[in-house]
Amino acid sequence: MEESSSPEIENEQLVVEIEKMFLRREIQPTTECRIYKVPHHLRKWNEEAYTPQVISIGPYHHKNKKLKTMEENKERYFRSFVQRCQLNWKNLVPKLVSTIRELEERIRGCYAETIELKSDEFVKMILVDASFILELFMKYSSRNWTSDDPMFIIPIASAIRHDLLLLENQLPFFVLNELYLVAFPCLSNTYPFHSSNHVLIELTFKYFSRYNVHCKHARPDVKIEHFTDLLRTFHLPPPEQLPNRDTKLIEHLHSATHLQQAGVKFDVEKRSCLDIKFEKGVLKIPCFKVDDYKEVVIRNIMALEQTRHITSAYISDYYFVLDLLINTERDVELLSDKKIITNYLGDNTAVKSVVNSLNKGITGVNMRADYVDLCKKLDNFYKNPWHNWKATLRRRYFSTPWRTTSTIVAFVLLVLTCIQAVSSIIQVV
Repeated sequence: MEESSSPEIENEQLVVEIEKMFLRREIQPTTECRIYKVPHHLRKWNEEAYTPQVISIGPYHHKNKKLKTMEENKERYFRSFVQRCQLNWKNLVPKLVSTIRELEERIRGCYAETIELKSDEFVKMILVDASFILELFMKYSSRNWTSDDPMFIIPIASAIRHDLLLLENQLPFFVLNELYLVAFPCLSNTYPFHSSNHVLIELTFKYFSRYNVHCKHARPDVKIEHFTDLLRTFHLPPPEQLPNRDTKLIEHLHSATHLQQAGVKFDVEKRSCLDIKFEKGVLKIPCFKVDDYKEVVIRNIMALEQTRHITSAYISDYYFVLDLLINTERDVELLSDKKIITNYLGDNTAVKSVVNSLNKGITGVNMRADYVDLCKKLDNFYKNPWHNWKATLRRRYFSTPWRTTSTIVAFVLLVLTCIQAVSSIIQVV
């Protein structure tokens, strides 16, 4: 009898679980901001590049035991943030909690994954994390920190800044803005010509200024979904200058050394960090630095493009072209000699490995139209026998000052010999 009832009990338990699943309230995703987990086919190539090393922000790494030591510092910064605000802390804390509680469903809808945290735990996590970020930005902006503050000791400070840029380690920017409004309701008296949103954007731009490669201004109309999105914005030209895209993809591009052997010259493009130009036999490429953090930064931007901007993956396009240009250490050496690559890794093999690994797992549905046209021009140039002949002549006879001198001397001697021979013939005749 007991044996026959066992399956019935198991069925009842399963039915209860399925009923809970059926009745569970579904969080509606929002289009204003989407925060994704990095897909496995990207993550597997470099797990550490997508994983915070010292601090977790948001729900995806909230349970990571390796990051728990930083929780006390986040709570300390939360207290500091509350104390600097314009309201008494006993009045302010309920307002802050109420603000996040009202935003809870909207915040949950920003995460592509279901967040299995109860309401109180979720609200507390968002409040503490957001307050920590705001306090960090304000301390950094005013340079008001103590010498023993671990958040500003150089190794930890750099690691925190990079952790705040990771795709899986994000809060929606509107959360920071809403908290800032609540904490500083009289901001208009302090900054009469700025909105609270503008002040917060200025604080954010200042903290991440080293990544602002185009030196963009912190305008109040700047749209920021989260910090990884801001990082991508830093690398892009203004929206009105974004080039058209082509449904055709790049089929082939010769490596840098092969192009040089065909007569292509290389120079640094100084106008934009994404513009690659080929004009009058000169391939101009923006200078890019390769250091210990470069791969982390670019991988997270490319992961964002793969999940959020698949039809406008401008950063991925650029590194796809670089991947084609760099096949060997000699390609790295060539581009370094031309000041296109600034190598802080000190090893050409390491640079090659970084660039070639960035595109693993990356898929594209279209491409910058000017890049497609660029590769066609380079291919036509490479196939032209006249360019190859000129390049070969230049390498063999004019590659160094000594060879140039000896070639000129030999040519002059040849001319003089011919003149002498002609003169002799004329005299005989």
